[in-house]
Amino acid sequence: MSLTDFIRAMPKVELHVHLQGATQPETWLELARRNNVDLPAKTPAEMREWFRFKDFRHFIDTYIHVVRALVTADDLELMAREFLKNQAAQHIVYSEVTYTPSVRTITGEVPPFEEQLAALNRARAWAEAELGVSMGVVIDIPREITAEEADFYADWAISGHGRGVVAFGIGGYEPGNPPEKYAAQFARVYAAGVPCVPHAGETVGPESIWSAIKVCKAVRIGHGVRCLEDPALVDYLRERQIPLEVSPTSNVFLKVFPSLAEHALPRLLDAGLYVTINSDDPPMFNTTLTDEYLRIVETFGFDAEQIEQLMLNAVRAALLPADPKAQMEKRFLAEFARLRAEFFAS
Repeated sequence: MSLTDFIRAMPKVELHVHLQGATQPETWLELARRNNVDLPAKTPAEMREWFRFKDFRHFIDTYIHVVRALVTADDLELMAREFLKNQAAQHIVYSEVTYTPSVRTITGEVPPFEEQLAALNRARAWAEAELGVSMGVVIDIPREITAEEADFYADWAISGHGRGVVAFGIGGYEPGNPPEKYAAQFARVYAAGVPCVPHAGETVGPESIWSAIKVCKAVRIGHGVRCLEDPALVDYLRERQIPLEVSPTSNVFLKVFPSLAEHALPRLLDAGLYVTINSDDPPMFNTTLTDEYLRIVETFGFDAEQIEQLMLNAVRAALLPADPKAQMEKRFLAEFARLRAEFFAS
């Protein structure tokens, strides 16, 4: 047997994946039909072609189009169930899922946040019972909104913490949109004890990561791959072992690196940084978490021990209570040993 078989079968944790961005085209079509929403594509094949990432503006435009199809709490529950089915098919037993509520929730055009959270938690309970997988929710504010609008997101993160919500974050277009715009909201969330896992250091360099650390009090960094441009920042991240949520294929599509072969992943590891592997927005980037591991093995020649360590990094960086996290790590170690014996025994 091969390392490919090992990767496909191994248990997994994913820390950086967007719920809307991970929703498959077929699900968006179903939601559009339910709610009489006209999309630019009419068939699964057309949807996949339309979804194919072209540039960041195309990504935003696609997102704006499809979220119009997300109208009711039942729609959101369907979306979350389909997402969790796809995670279970990859043996992803726990996901921390970035969820960006539509700004329209502020005007009441879609269900209020309590109904949205209840829908996500129904999907979570169903997946735990039927599929043996679970998720935590990261409430994510899009960088382009006003500080007044961001107050709603902060309220939701605080009110939902411990009821399915595990963290607060910020995503979207980095240039010109630093987290300082929302300093008051991050301070309020931090004071309430909600961890922060902001996107930073992807399309903007080290200054974005420093802001995430200072303004957001980040416990993890979404992406963070451009930290290598600042040796002092590398030292800071290494000394404190702040995890980086690295999404290699996403970084290549967003032109942070010209190709996967030129990705900073080996250099991040050589620098002693804490790295986890993630898929980000898988249908947009024609990937999955499993594919991410397969690609880095093919490109960089990682062995089973290195793959196991990257996965254990994700387990240990998960925002779970100490006892369940320790139990999950124990389970993973036992499963890795079983799979090594099955796939690599001479």
